[in-house]
Formats: sequence, structure tokens, C-alpha cells
Amino acid sequence: MTNKIRIGRLSLNLPGEVISKVTREVLDLFGIVIDEDSFDFAGIELFHDVVHGSPMRVATEMTLIKANGESKRFHAEGEARSDEIERAAINRLVKLNFYQLLRETFSFASAPWGILHGVRPSKIVQRYIDRGMERDAIISRLRDDYDVSREKAELLTDISFHERPFIAMTDPRTISVYVGIPFCLTRCLYCSFPSVILPSNDVLDEFMRVFERDLRAATSDVRANHFKVQNIYIGGGTPTSLPDGYFGRMMELVCGAFYNDGIVEFTVEAGRPDSVTPAKLSAMAGHHVNRVSVNPQTMRDATLRRIGRNHTAEDIVRMYHEVREAGLPSINMDVILGLPGEDEHDVAYTMGEIERLAPDDVTLHALALKRGSDLKTNLILKTMENDLPDDATVRRMYEAAMEKIRAMRLTPYYLYRQGYQSGQLENIGCCKVGRESMYNMQIMEEKQTIIGVGGAATSKIVNPKTQRMEASFNPKDLKTYLEKIDYYIEKRRNLIDRAYD
Repeated sequence: MTNKIRIGRLSLNLPGEVISKVTREVLDLFGIVIDEDSFDFAGIELFHDVVHGSPMRVATEMTLIKANGESKRFHAEGEARSDEIERAAINRLVKLNFYQLLRETFSFASAPWGILHGVRPSKIVQRYIDRGMERDAIISRLRDDYDVSREKAELLTDISFHERPFIAMTDPRTISVYVGIPFCLTRCLYCSFPSVILPSNDVLDEFMRVFERDLRAATSDVRANHFKVQNIYIGGGTPTSLPDGYFGRMMELVCGAFYNDGIVEFTVEAGRPDSVTPAKLSAMAGHHVNRVSVNPQTMRDATLRRIGRNHTAEDIVRMYHEVREAGLPSINMDVILGLPGEDEHDVAYTMGEIERLAPDDVTLHALALKRGSDLKTNLILKTMENDLPDDATVRRMYEAAMEKIRAMRLTPYYLYRQGYQSGQLENIGCCKVGRESMYNMQIMEEKQTIIGVGGAATSKIVNPKTQRMEASFNPKDLKTYLEKIDYYIEKRRNLIDRAYD
């Protein structure tokens, strides 16, 4: 967005972890870092005055102290909404005031999502819809309360209304199942997923024994609580990295445990063509899979090599046709915006190639530089020069991609955000009419219980009485999963029992 501005110190008069967190989020948003040893400005002092009344308001004084000791003071204030919880309103206004003051002080452009920071911004809109608010009123509120751009406010609101009938297709006993297969053939440069390179057959044998125990326990929980499985999603890692025999056995176990006549969606992430064989396609088709993810990320061979993919764009096209010929009815394809060395012309080329294939569902991901990825580590250590596009370029990449999405007549139907995303954008799924991924919408809105089985899988249990969600995490470390599975089975079971007592 800009070259980084360095300040020597930051002081806050309001205590609390949340106040500190939202303040840091604004600093990160504008690329401002705290550096006591080398700085452009000696410090920023923030004084927030919470004035209780009707309405409650927050007035903020910001003092910017220059390196030579001179200072300048800035002021902003805002009022709470009548339907806001007071603590939430204080946190929002503290953040909004600081955001507006930094924009004024340093002439920063507005961020596309303003001060909205969470993974699931649609949950805010769903609450507005529950209160009976109309589309235009919701858009205005997003713009006024969070400084969201009109484009993003309209997009988020329209997606939230689109999701309503789908997320309503559940009840307390209707659930989804996530199956985690934590293996990959290679590790992509940008990847921060808790996956490991495919191990030896001895380790795979042990994994399958533990996985089967995990699966049997989850099946018992489903039956004991009279759950009905709506969706099954097999992810990872790359599930198809398993050798044919192991993959076939895994499919047999999962299908036998959870498949029923009421299944809406059964997805397998096939990911990359170097992991897919005719035997695996046959296993998927034979076990009722009706949605497959084929994830090119880019159709530029040079970029594929650079990010650690051992296949070509031609291999992706071949795999796509093989999936179609196997009779698997719905195909999703993922594209990443912001990959090193690419610009909007590369994205336009990739999307043109995808348009010719005509998948049912395309997900656009803005590259997220997460802790744990090789790309993030190499950038920090400066051991590799990665020609990452700047935010302005990534936004042009997004526009190029969305132009093709509109040409393909795909409709945006779900959206989520991550930290450290290029262009300060979002991840967005777009599909043909009737090809929405039910699982994607359910997991985003967190209205439905999702039982996680396998390596690094997460169970999200929604209490039917309180509608509160609690999570239980299987370990990301493979060794811990293999050695302590009984502990994690019991942890998941206790969470289910508490919610459904």
C-alpha cells in the first residue's frame, strides 16, 4: 500500500487485550511498524474518551510526535448504534477513529474492507438480515460503521442474501463431516497448511490404523446422537497424494461410515494432476463423490515451477477432462491472485484457459503470506527474491479475474478473508446456478455442527440451545495424532455430549 512508516513507540490510555489488538490491526493495515531503534516518528499517543449517554460515543485524540520532538494533535469521534452491545461498540469506534486519523494524517487511501478484519464478515450481515434490515440499509451501515467500500459492501450483502436459503437447510441434528488427509507430494511455496510430504508405507499403514479408529469413534457419535450427515468433505493436504490402495481404502471407510441417501454434497480435493490416477477417479466415482476440486492456482508454467508444483498447465487440462470423463458431476477450480512474478495479464490468461474448460465453480484466493509458509519465511530471512506484486497490482488482478467470472456467468456465493492477504482483498467462490458448495457455506456461517476426522481436522460443534459454537482440534503434528488419538477422540466426544445433552 505504501512504504512502511516506522514509529518509536505507541501508547494507549485504554487497557485491555482487545483494544490493543484492534489498534495493532489498524497499524498492520497501513503498514506501520513499531521500531524503537530506527523510526520516522518518535511515537503515537492515543487517548480514547468513552462518553456514556444516549447514544454512547468515543472521542479520540491522537498525538503524533516527530523525531525532533515536535508534536501535532488530531481528533476524531463516533457514536454507537442503538442496537450495539456497549463493549463491541467501544471496540469498533476505537478502531474506526484510529483508522480515520491515520488516513487523515498520512493521506492513506481507504482500504477496500475498511476496518473489517475477521475471517467471516458475512456473519455480521446475517445478523443484520435476522433483524429485518433491507439490502440498501445494510450496505449503508457497512460503509458508515466499518468504512467498507461500496463495491465490497454490495458484494458481501448480496452474497449473504444468496446464502440464506442454503444455510437454512439444516437443523440441530443435521451435520457435515470433514475428513483430513494431511499429506502432499511436495510443499508449495505459499503453503502454510499442516501437511507433511507423503511418508513411507510403514507410516501410512500406521496412519490408516489410527484413522480407522478415529473414524469408528466419530461414526459412533453420529449414531448415538441421531445425526444426519448432509455433506462430506475430504481435504488436507492433498487427499489424492495417497497411493492408490490407501486412497481406495480411505474412500471405502469414509463412504461406509457416513454416506446416506440424504447426502447433498460429497467433495474430494484432488488438488493437482501429479496426484491423480485412473484408480483414484474410479474410487471417487464408485463411492458417490459428486464434487471434485481441481486446483491449478495458475496456468503459467513458469509460475507453477516457481511455487513448487511438479506439473504443467497442460497436465491440469488433461486432469480436468479425465475427471469429467469419470462421470464426476461438479468441478471446482482454485486460482491464486498475487503469486510471485505475475500481474493482471497473467491472471487474464489463466482465467481465459479456465473459461475454456467451463468448470462449475471457481474460487479466487488472494495470496496470504502466512506464518509457516516457505514464502513468508524466505521473505523474512531474505534468502530468496520473490517478485510479489504490490497491492495495486493485486487489485487489478482481481478485476481481471472478476471480468472473466462475469463472462462465464458465475455467481459469487460465499466469501471469507484471511490475515496478510495481498491487496487487502478476500477469497471468493463463484459458481454456475445450482452448483453452490453447501459445505463451503455451512462452514463459513457456523450454523451447523461439523465433525472433523483425521489429521489436523477441526470439529465445530454448535450447541442447539445457545447457538454457540465450540471447537476441538486434532493435532497438526502427525506424530502426536498417531500417538494420542484416544485423547482427541475423547475431547471431541465430550464437546458433542455437552452440546447435545
